Amino acid sequence: MTSGLRAHAGTIHKAAAQPSRPLPAPASDDRQPPAMESTACPARAATSVDLRWLLSVAAGGLFALLLLLATSPFPLPSSSSRLFLSQASRPTSSSPRPLPPLFVESTLSRPTPPAASLPPRFAYLISGSAGDAGMMSRCLLALYHPRNRYILHLDAEAPDADRAGLAAIVAAHPVLSAAGNVRVIEKANLVTYRGPTMVTTTLHAAAAFLWGEGRGRGADWDWFINLSASDYPLVTQDDLMHVFSKLPRDLNFIDHTSNISWKAFARAMPVIIDPALYMKTKGDLFWVPEKRSLPTAFKLFTGSAWMVLSRPFVEYLIWGWDNLPRTVLMYYANFISSPEGYFHTVACNAEAFRNTTVNSDLHFISWDNPPMQHPHHLTLADWDRMLASGAPFARKFPRDDPVLDRIDADVLGRRPGDATVVAPGGWCAAGGGEGGGSDPCAAVGDAALLRPGPGAERLQRLVTSLLSEENFRPRQCVVEEDN
Repeated sequence: MTSGLRAHAGTIHKAAAQPSRPLPAPASDDRQPPAMESTACPARAATSVDLRWLLSVAAGGLFALLLLLATSPFPLPSSSSRLFLSQASRPTSSSPRPLPPLFVESTLSRPTPPAASLPPRFAYLISGSAGDAGMMSRCLLALYHPRNRYILHLDAEAPDADRAGLAAIVAAHPVLSAAGNVRVIEKANLVTYRGPTMVTTTLHAAAAFLWGEGRGRGADWDWFINLSASDYPLVTQDDLMHVFSKLPRDLNFIDHTSNISWKAFARAMPVIIDPALYMKTKGDLFWVPEKRSLPTAFKLFTGSAWMVLSRPFVEYLIWGWDNLPRTVLMYYANFISSPEGYFHTVACNAEAFRNTTVNSDLHFISWDNPPMQHPHHLTLADWDRMLASGAPFARKFPRDDPVLDRIDADVLGRRPGDATVVAPGGWCAAGGGEGGGSDPCAAVGDAALLRPGPGAERLQRLVTSLLSEENFRPRQCVVEEDN
């Protein structure tokens, strides 16, 4: 076939190389045509045949190539090809392949919370410092449920022996060690009171909960709750799970306001440095002489440092598919009492989350009026007000105060004074022994079985009020212009 193409090409080349001649003069009928004409006509006919043959071959090859591309399972790689498809083959209502969005934020939108088929799970961060190991252990056992996840963080001011003691308690406890859902931060963070290192410690725990056991696949949980060693529950975990199982799992319980009033001059405008960000030993915050103006790129919000955050919002804080969480974090690195503003400002400035906020920290806290730097220590004198609040948590409690024993006995059903027994729930199964002294929660039975009590009724009344038409939307990230 190649030799044939070459022969035809030679023929065409020769025919094209012949010089053009003037047309002969018309001849009469009895004259014979010139000899040249009798030989030129067959050559022209052959040339015409050869051109038609080549064109048909070329057309067939082009058709085969187009057919191959049309039936290929691989996508067209070039951007020009995609542009061509977008212009010549725009998707119709029956087209199964819409074009990808142009903006990265459109493809990295927050994930949809899973359907509530089982009771929710909570991821607890319990923080403390030197001397808090005993209270932290007691708080853990009062909050324990095998479905939840727990991280214990004693800051670097606490001796290593305290962290080792906490880890030993967890490892020796038959239920905690079998469930494997309690972790002690071994490499502790240095935390400065009122400094941004309090925020970074909270984000550290949140990232650890998302990471789970590795490979970025965190354990299944629905809400993140940060507590201190001086906090204590006022409901059982069965009560909490029962009430929260009825709620949308993207709600964020954050006490917040944009009316920062005196905090604008006392906290937002001063520039502070937290030495715990770069030193190995603890030191006080120090102030830079210059002051800064209030931000205009986002609106400041402030409120309580204690929160119940949804997993979608925690993922946004850690992964940040737009730059707002990182930008605000950099700003609050020089902000006094940043835990009382960072999470609130991010939530209320993020379009995807501002409508998920519930204006409450779900804590009972007894403050002076006007509030001082620290709340009152709670005692038995606060009993009626604590229960009437309906709040699931309260603070601050003095170490081993008698009010804690009463909460254990009357609210949690836990034996007072027993440092090894967890608060009972529907998940409990006896581990052996028929006597009354055996631990009813020595083993895990059905972890999804809930037995809510009076605490669930109190909490339900509070949540119903918070989500009412009068309190939910009207108190959600309201921007007040007088600050």
